[in-house]
Amino acid sequence: DVQLVESGGGLVQVGGSLRVSCATSGFTYTPCCMGWYRQAPGRDHELVSSISGAGGAFYRDSVSGRFTISRDGAKNTLYLQMNSLKPEDTAVYYCAADPTAKNDYCSGSWCSSLQFSNYKYRGQGTQVTVSS
Repeated sequence: DVQLVESGGGLVQVGGSLRVSCATSGFTYTPCCMGWYRQAPGRDHELVSSISGAGGAFYRDSVSGRFTISRDGAKNTLYLQMNSLKPEDTAVYYCAADPTAKNDYCSGSWCSSLQFSNYKYRGQGTQVTVSS
């Protein structure tokens, strides 16, 4: 069975940095898209960043220039480096892999169109809290 396990969350002060990781196991292929989503209390999951198998990355406007997504293709491990953190970044961060739908081109733009529920595999989340 495929499993996704996030780690690296925690409490950090405004302006600080964290790197969250998503270790996967059970994949026998390279998933087309992988992504980071977050959910703040009382809100829906929102896409933070996504990346295609070819490395096409997308960032939501509010994190662009501060966050960097990367994936280790050999290990199917996903990372999110978060710098210059703000209180509004506080949320539970979830990773997701392998869209339910199939796309022969698997572009970065297509990956960025996916909702959290569109992924076949999703992690349990890691809490990120930015204190002021």
